[in-house]
Amino acid sequence: MQRNTTIPPLATLKDQARRLRADLTARGHDTTHAQALEMLAHQMGLRDWNTLAALAGRTNAPTPLTLGARITGRYLGHDVAGTVLAIAAHGGLTRLTIKLDEPVDVVRFDSFSSLRRRITVSLNDDGETPQRTSDGQPHFVRMAA
Repeated sequence: MQRNTTIPPLATLKDQARRLRADLTARGHDTTHAQALEMLAHQMGLRDWNTLAALAGRTNAPTPLTLGARITGRYLGHDVAGTVLAIAAHGGLTRLTIKLDEPVDVVRFDSFSSLRRRITVSLNDDGETPQRTSDGQPHFVRMAA
């Protein structure tokens, strides 16, 4: 199912869900507000209301990923930008190989460093890695283009 590219504001979505519930109730189908919210999300091609609500809150949602696309984000605490070299579906995640514009030091020790020019990350639907650093931050978080 294709996702809509334009997501209305949250207030508009909630109003649509209220109207949907009222219409269904008038036709003899008792529906809760939560069920109407979920139906609205499914109608828009999304897996659930939480996903739709999160997208509605974004004023600058990231563009779809394609080979050669520009991508910006935060990798191991560093702001990075680069070009997507490879994309693959991997265990429910999107696996990307990114060629960075500027190398990034992935070591936090003063005694040595390790610069990376390419990184491979697996992103969930929220644009971040499920893997976390010891302080709880995702290894990579995609920023809006």
